[in-house]
Amino acid sequence: MKVWLRGFWAVFEKDIKLELRARYAIHMLLLFALSALVVVAFAVGPSPLSAQVQAALLWMVILFAAAVGLGRAFISEEERGTILLLQLNVRPGAVYSGKLLVNFVLLLALNLVAVGAFALLLGAEVAWPGLLVLTLILGSIGLAGATTLLSALIARAAGGRGALLPVLLFPVLVPLLLAAVDATRSALLVAEGWTVAADALLTLLGFGGAVITAAVLLFEYIWLD
Repeated sequence: MKVWLRGFWAVFEKDIKLELRARYAIHMLLLFALSALVVVAFAVGPSPLSAQVQAALLWMVILFAAAVGLGRAFISEEERGTILLLQLNVRPGAVYSGKLLVNFVLLLALNLVAVGAFALLLGAEVAWPGLLVLTLILGSIGLAGATTLLSALIARAAGGRGALLPVLLFPVLVPLLLAAVDATRSALLVAEGWTVAADALLTLLGFGGAVITAAVLLFEYIWLD
């Protein structure tokens, strides 16, 4: 167990240091999210939007930003030629978990910025802040879990063609997006809140658990083949 934890932390520490030094994914995530929100704000203008439309726009921005910015988790290893080094020294489960945590941290930071810009540009008011925070955390777990696994599959199978990630990612994430939009809408409406959002939160929890469990079971075959 100690060996697994050392490998997991080494992968997380290495990737987060490289990301903070290069800021490639951070810049991609933030620029895409902010640009998309500014375009939406100009397109909508002063017209008020329903809570359903606001929630859908927010998660569309988060989804596209994640697909663009998080796909390099394993492609960067291919480009640097460090795949073999990781395969020889770190257990597959530790590699996946370390990169999953990096993607989750980046995605959560993106969500905080996106929600702030979303409220400022579109004038959205959050009636249930705790519910919105939990929705963002659960949505980020499922989104990071699926993105990390598919980026490994694309990097190993297609030689680093990151453009394939959105094509594979979007159909997988339909249940997560529907539940995330429902829960976010409930967080924006005073009349709804925790009781109405309970089913959507359970769906997000189940989706994240199922995706990460499947990824842990399948990752060794993807990583070593």
